Amino acid sequence: MDTKSRRDFITTTGKATIMGGLGLGAAPIAAEENKLDNTFIHHVFFWLKNPDSQEDQQKLIAGLRKLSKAKTIHLSHIGVPANTNREVIERSYKVSWLLVFKNAADQDTYQTDPIHLKFIEECSMLWEKVVVYDSVQAG
Repeated sequence: MDTKSRRDFITTTGKATIMGGLGLGAAPIAAEENKLDNTFIHHVFFWLKNPDSQEDQQKLIAGLRKLSKAKTIHLSHIGVPANTNREVIERSYKVSWLLVFKNAADQDTYQTDPIHLKFIEECSMLWEKVVVYDSVQAG
């Protein structure tokens, strides 16, 4: 096997391995796009009272990690603003909390879950403003 064909083989095999690991091999991507059908999305954005305090931000993130144990949460993601800068991007918040519930009833249960209530009690003094976006499947 000459050098060029060995290099091509390694490159092709590496790409196939990566694509397979990402679940993008033989399965069509369109099937992956529908995984959120009929779910309830709850996205919360937090602005801190002390926006420059890394300690307060870490306390909030720690509180959200505890909160992620609530039983009705299907999927969760704790985020911070990405390093993207376009006119349409809102980056003034400090932490975001994206939740996926299997249905609206699970989200309703979450609102009164003792873990959620404890989170509010322990962390509400950290934020100045909270904005929530709830969404369901478009008809």
